[in-house]
Amino acid sequence: MLRLITRTHHRSLSQPSSSATAAKGQQRMFALHPPPRSQQLPTFHHQRSLPRLPVPSLRATLDRYLKSLEPILEQNEEKGKGKAGSELQKRAQWAKEFEDGLGKVLQERLIDLDHASPDNWLNDTLWLKKAYHEWRAPLLINSNWWLLFYDDPTIPEPLRRQGLADGELSDWQIRRAAWLTSRLIIFKEKIDRQEIHPDSSRTGPFCMHQYTRLFNIARIPLPGCDALSQPPSTSTLDTRSVTVMCKDWLYSVEVQDRDQHIVNVKELEKRLWEVVEDVRAREKSGEKAVAVGILTADERDLWAKNREHLLTISPVNRAIMSAIETSLLTLSLDAHTLPPRSPADPCYSSLVCPEIDAHVSNCASGGPTGLNRWYDKALTVIVESNGRAGMLGEHSPCDALIPSMIVDYAIAEHIDAVAFDSTPLIETVEVEEKQKWQRLNWALDETIVAEVEAAKGRATQLVADSDPSQLWFGEYGADWIKNVAKCPPDAYIQMAIQLAWYKDQGYMTATYETASTRLFKHGRTEVIRTLSGPSRAFVKAMSDPSSSAETRQNLLIAATAAHNAYTRDSSTGKGCDRHLQGLKWLMREGESSQLLQDELFAKSAEWKLSTSGLSAGTRFHGTGFGTVWPDGYGINYLAGPKLIKFGIESKVSCGATSTQAFKGKVVESLREMRALFKEDIVVPTAKL
Repeated sequence: MLRLITRTHHRSLSQPSSSATAAKGQQRMFALHPPPRSQQLPTFHHQRSLPRLPVPSLRATLDRYLKSLEPILEQNEEKGKGKAGSELQKRAQWAKEFEDGLGKVLQERLIDLDHASPDNWLNDTLWLKKAYHEWRAPLLINSNWWLLFYDDPTIPEPLRRQGLADGELSDWQIRRAAWLTSRLIIFKEKIDRQEIHPDSSRTGPFCMHQYTRLFNIARIPLPGCDALSQPPSTSTLDTRSVTVMCKDWLYSVEVQDRDQHIVNVKELEKRLWEVVEDVRAREKSGEKAVAVGILTADERDLWAKNREHLLTISPVNRAIMSAIETSLLTLSLDAHTLPPRSPADPCYSSLVCPEIDAHVSNCASGGPTGLNRWYDKALTVIVESNGRAGMLGEHSPCDALIPSMIVDYAIAEHIDAVAFDSTPLIETVEVEEKQKWQRLNWALDETIVAEVEAAKGRATQLVADSDPSQLWFGEYGADWIKNVAKCPPDAYIQMAIQLAWYKDQGYMTATYETASTRLFKHGRTEVIRTLSGPSRAFVKAMSDPSSSAETRQNLLIAATAAHNAYTRDSSTGKGCDRHLQGLKWLMREGESSQLLQDELFAKSAEWKLSTSGLSAGTRFHGTGFGTVWPDGYGINYLAGPKLIKFGIESKVSCGATSTQAFKGKVVESLREMRALFKEDIVVPTAKL
């Protein structure tokens, strides 16, 4: 961790302010802070009136794409790879030929697809399949996102700091697990009753569909292309239960009654304790769990093959699989508190907070082993023995911003001792005859047992190659960026990342930032291409000793203004990447285009920097996801008023990248950028 964090910042993690967490773009999320009752609307009030995601003008898309090539071609020219002007003119000619030829045909096909799509031409037919489900890489690290919850100050500090010996589960761990589960299910019930006021921005209301894609859902591995299970239309015991994982044993615990109302949180705690006592009894008898869940961490076709075999062994296994896939969510009770790295560890530095990075490791992968997880499940709540908690999510049903808002609601209230009537009890719980939980005992054969052992080894290797870490930068935050630098915070942070990459690698690279398209019905995301002419000019000036502070400042302001404009366009259906990709996906056998087959077309989407800004993150220790490219970085950040938290991941096996080194470059960049501004003079305002 950057040693710049004041005690005030630490206190803010335990006692977050009551102000709503705001996502970038002045978005308003009303779960915690609804408008006056007279102004409240049903959750899905706007769904029927939301506009459809447009099919952009082909010419506008081509112009935006060609513009994005300029910094890449300029960089190529510096390396002696042709003249930027002539190379751009060549692509412009190809674009014209495409527009007048195959592009015109593909555009009509896309319009036909739009007319045939109930809600959204991209999300209804193409997006899940092409962006997620055809990808065969393991979900572990590569696709799943993770979110680190702040510590609950109700839990005694000695336990929070030290935890218990490995293999033990604590009273406060079970209490927090019950509390978090209850809060999350309460949120779901509010959504079901349409009691959450619709999210919106100054531009208009947002689609709320993704809120229905979190509970009772899981990804199903299939050969070649996965699928999503569909939330059942009727209530069953499975749909009213959560899947509990403890020491790799699986249980189904009923958390709602037949009317789909959450059970009393004290009763829920009791049921979880009954599960824990059952685990202890099994261990005492010499039984050992076979970690079937680790198969979900495998390459997708291999997991599909093993899943099919597992289902053919016994009808019992189909019932268990259905129970997991249709359950509300997964709750992983970890019988450990992952210890921090030793100061002697080569990865330890002044930019590492060992306790926070241990939290990252456990949420991202269950520590070094990947055990006690079901990676296909849309939501997995994780609680360690010291009460430290987080969430792991499967990315395809919805974008990470939505679960982060649900979690923000869940953890906004600390554990309420009154709701439990007492402090946690650790004496043995007697299991009632009519228990509200059941074991999920697989029927296994030698093949599956052997595959589980092999999968453990593969998961361990995958985790060992991943280096996720948090950077907490506390010298200044979004308030200073807005009030002194007069720049939009998200764009400013993006420029810092661009500069850090250049310091780290010595060249510029294509950069992906997520833009939300929730202004449209069933909208998901579009790309903000951070690498641009203005951003490159700023980075080059910062690296030029002869460039004055005034020049650098003006270039920074211009770059952030350009980036903010691109963000606005991408969020309102005017981006180029989803459109171009949709056209390419509709090409048929024998059709070709110089424009789409150009090596620069692929190079301009080689996202070695894959980035996303989530929220202010007041109640989160951090968040993150894996890098898309093996020689790149995956970067998720939380831009708080006084503190910016970066979650950064790279691959240990890549000699060209280093998470710890990159964190240092981010710090350097943010410091150098602040030095451009004299706080006693008027700074030009970026166009927002």
